Amino acid sequence: MDTRHLQLILRSCRTYFHNNPYDRWFKKLDQIVCGTAFSFYGDLYPACHLDLIPYATAAKWMDLEQREKTALLDATADALGLLLRDSPVRVVILNGKTVVQQFQYIADTVLDQKEMPGWSLPRESGRDITGFAYVGNVHQLAGVRLNRDILVLGYNHNIQSSFGVTTEAIRAIRDWVAAQSDGVLR
Repeated sequence: MDTRHLQLILRSCRTYFHNNPYDRWFKKLDQIVCGTAFSFYGDLYPACHLDLIPYATAAKWMDLEQREKTALLDATADALGLLLRDSPVRVVILNGKTVVQQFQYIADTVLDQKEMPGWSLPRESGRDITGFAYVGNVHQLAGVRLNRDILVLGYNHNIQSSFGVTTEAIRAIRDWVAAQSDGVLR
């Protein structure tokens, strides 16, 4: 790999949301992020999507055995730490309970959890799915010192794939993310 290849990779990453993004996934997430005035699709205040695991797996995450998940997290978590350390990222938003749990594992922290009644997802059985918010600060991730505190916000619903995610719940999560991150991003 030479400098030209690295430049092509960098350009591909920077223009991903202008070319052929996976809109079915990212448009829903952007509805949350846009409350901060940042956007995956914006040039002025660009948001960045980072995966906890920087590699594709042959099977879906949910189909992997727990020992495989743990091995992947243990082997690659420092990559996320290094990316965050060397970036201007000040707020990380975690999408879904599993991501929250895995982030807590690699950060060796426990985020504060709060029930959010306006985030509940209705079910025909009458047993709604309760919404939860998670918040905390991290200054290290997988043994990598970040040289600053990063605000971590999360919610238990997977916005793109949770059955019955309502527009009201998305708005409520977006407004909460905006309010929590306001002092950090302004």
